Amino acid sequence: MNNLNESHRISSLSEYTKKYDHSIEDPETFWNEIADSFTWKKKWTQTLVWNFKEPDVKWFIGGKLNITENLLDRHLAERGDQVAILWEPNDPVESSQSITYNELHKKVCQFANAMIANGVGKGDRVIIYMPMVPEAAIAMMACARIGAVHSVVFAGFSSSALADRITDCEARMVLTADGNFRGAKTMNVKGVVDEALERCDCVDKVIVFQRTKSEVHMKIGRDLWWHDAIKGMSEENDAEEMDSEDMLFILYTSGSTGKPKGVVHTCGGYMVYSYYSFLNVFQYKFGDIYWCTADVGWITGHSYIVYGPLLTGATTIMFEGVPTYPDAGRFWDVCDKHQVNQFYTAPTAIRALQAHGLDPVKKHKLDSLRVIGSVGEPINEEAWHWYHEQIGKGRCPLVDTWWQTETGGIMISALAGITPNKPAHASLPLPGIQPVIVDAEGKELEGNNVEGNLCVKFPWPSILRTTYGDHDRCRQTYFATYKNMYFTGDGARRDHDGYLRILGRVDDVINVSGHRMGTAEVENAINEHPKVVESAVVGFPHDIKGQGIYAFVIAETDGIEEEIRETVSRMIGAIAKPDQVQLVPGLPKTRSGKIMRRILRKIASKDTSNLGDTSTLLNPEVVEEIIKGLK
Repeated sequence: MNNLNESHRISSLSEYTKKYDHSIEDPETFWNEIADSFTWKKKWTQTLVWNFKEPDVKWFIGGKLNITENLLDRHLAERGDQVAILWEPNDPVESSQSITYNELHKKVCQFANAMIANGVGKGDRVIIYMPMVPEAAIAMMACARIGAVHSVVFAGFSSSALADRITDCEARMVLTADGNFRGAKTMNVKGVVDEALERCDCVDKVIVFQRTKSEVHMKIGRDLWWHDAIKGMSEENDAEEMDSEDMLFILYTSGSTGKPKGVVHTCGGYMVYSYYSFLNVFQYKFGDIYWCTADVGWITGHSYIVYGPLLTGATTIMFEGVPTYPDAGRFWDVCDKHQVNQFYTAPTAIRALQAHGLDPVKKHKLDSLRVIGSVGEPINEEAWHWYHEQIGKGRCPLVDTWWQTETGGIMISALAGITPNKPAHASLPLPGIQPVIVDAEGKELEGNNVEGNLCVKFPWPSILRTTYGDHDRCRQTYFATYKNMYFTGDGARRDHDGYLRILGRVDDVINVSGHRMGTAEVENAINEHPKVVESAVVGFPHDIKGQGIYAFVIAETDGIEEEIRETVSRMIGAIAKPDQVQLVPGLPKTRSGKIMRRILRKIASKDTSNLGDTSTLLNPEVVEEIIKGLK
């Protein structure tokens, strides 16, 4: 086991170059060597079949496995007593919890048996709507153990957003909790599920973990407590045999059209890539304590709290709380308390903590930190320097990672301590990743000092396979813009050293605190307000969140800005609540009726000096009126 990781870890820049070249020249042999180290019930007969036209991508064809045998069973002989999950609760007074690989294996098997006893089997979809407790990770792995497909929904989403996801994947079961401790608040979680299920008829069972001991309604015949469900269940379970291309999970992400997309990842390829990327980007070594501050409701929590670290035999921290509770030093308290070696968080959190000044940092040693990382959105240079100097003390490499829900794993990033750091640059692609920058027509811009749209021209093992129930949407969104390429939706620049810098979204998606919000989804929610006639939503620069949400709204009456914000919060969740709502007499439109968001983006950013030629608009006079009413 120890040797397994050492043979796959890149240890120098020259080795990176060699491995990268090998992965491009002979990708099948390259990935075969890594996949070979896992436990397979049956080896694959063909490594890769693909086309980006349909698209149709398959890795490790004919291979049979169960990912949980690689997450858990294969570690037991050598590191069964090592801590797998180290859980830090919301309240620092409450005790943290250490779960060893042996204990985790038993808990996963036991809950897998409870799910089977409640009618869930291979191929069934299960929604997980839970706080950041170890049981959320146990639920994910128990699903994978029995071949059920998990779909985790962030437990801050509204009942309406939850119902949409339950209905879209036709879930048989929902796994949830009574409530959620978040900072000084106690959130009602089960009540949101109850409300969502009033709109869904596919769910047979709801299993409820008791976290806050809040009073909840339990529907007889449908709802049961987690502790009752596992009572008397065996702690042994024979893992279901899965095909390499069987679905592992569905994760919903906002698109530029209203309905969220269910991104599908499969068992074999996702396993191989989440492991390989985790090991190399963070340079994880046995005995290290690794902490990613994300929520399991996002892809970061899937790949770099649960799957990547546990596949590697790591100790991974799960944190229930928020960065500013009980004060702005909480992250640094946890780093010192648990002697964290690798720390991975979002630029939004960094900017928010930066705003609190250095006092909360000064009380802490932070001397255990060896690697710090950034995820979710491009990090601005000021935040990069603060993070590198104040938290990393100028000695920790900072890995600025670029990837997406759809990519399954980190695609472009420095490898800690190996790739030279360059502020605000994601830097170089991981082995096996072939990024290209293209112009608007899809022509590849070769060489350095070029800027355009970021695409990938060759598949990697954890690429999305489809969007659940709507394959054509997958084709249209990612593979139809440029021929034979996966289009990321991001702009990028390759500098004079060949390092890549991500410039942000080029489509109608706003990146709020590292979470993608489709403008159409927010507009649909705003338009639910009975007094709203029409709306247009754009992103604007925000000091803390990176991008904020600015809503331009035509309404029948004045003074409803706060009501509009609350409508969005109710329909989607607080995360999508507009930062600014401006009531306007009209929206700038082309003569064909298309809203000119480019102009609205400039106005929201208070960049009104050069709006371009507005004379061709259907209603050019409305632009001046919107500018006059700027907030």
